[in-house]
Amino acid sequence: MSEDNGATDQPENVGLRPVFKYGEIEAGVDEAGRGCLAGPVFAASVVWPPDLEYPQLNDSKKLTEKMRYQLRDIIQKHAIAWSVGYISNEEIDRVNILNATYMAMHAAIDTLSLKPTLLLIDGNRFLNHSAVPHVCIVKGDTKYLSIAAASILAKTYRDDMMETLHKQQPGYHWNKNKGYATQQHREALAQLGISPYHRKSFQLIDRQRKIPFYGSKTY
Repeated sequence: MSEDNGATDQPENVGLRPVFKYGEIEAGVDEAGRGCLAGPVFAASVVWPPDLEYPQLNDSKKLTEKMRYQLRDIIQKHAIAWSVGYISNEEIDRVNILNATYMAMHAAIDTLSLKPTLLLIDGNRFLNHSAVPHVCIVKGDTKYLSIAAASILAKTYRDDMMETLHKQQPGYHWNKNKGYATQQHREALAQLGISPYHRKSFQLIDRQRKIPFYGSKTY
């Protein structure tokens, strides 16, 4: 296995492209939640029909929440194959967030019902663990339908998980911030301390502060 950081950065086009290379079974791959302070990191993989263009599909960050969930239903209906994987916050702390992101991507790829012949990876690096070739595409979720579809699945399924965790730990407002480092989330950490779902390998708090940790007096 080797890590590829030689990404392609093709010029922007109007409308996302359905195919990178004709004749291949392409699976677009993207992640969600890599920069969050709490919760798992998710990844999704989508094999999109090469003859199906869908103008509404775009990078999940450019869509409203309502649009993302509407498109999730469409993706799951029309995709040739799709899968979602995730890695817990405990595993993130054990292996670091970069390796955990690769592991989530591997899980999403490995559980596809159809084996791809080419992987389209959003971003500038990937640690491939299979014989399937891959290409890294900077801002790929704004260029290729399969990657955009993967970004929507990864984002919405992770949001669902954070909604569930919010019910267990409502004080952190994960139903709104989804675990990202918002001011509201930081203030909740200062008041409540670190939960079992926080990534303890991340800088969660100001180094000058001492914050209570569940099961101990200080952190």
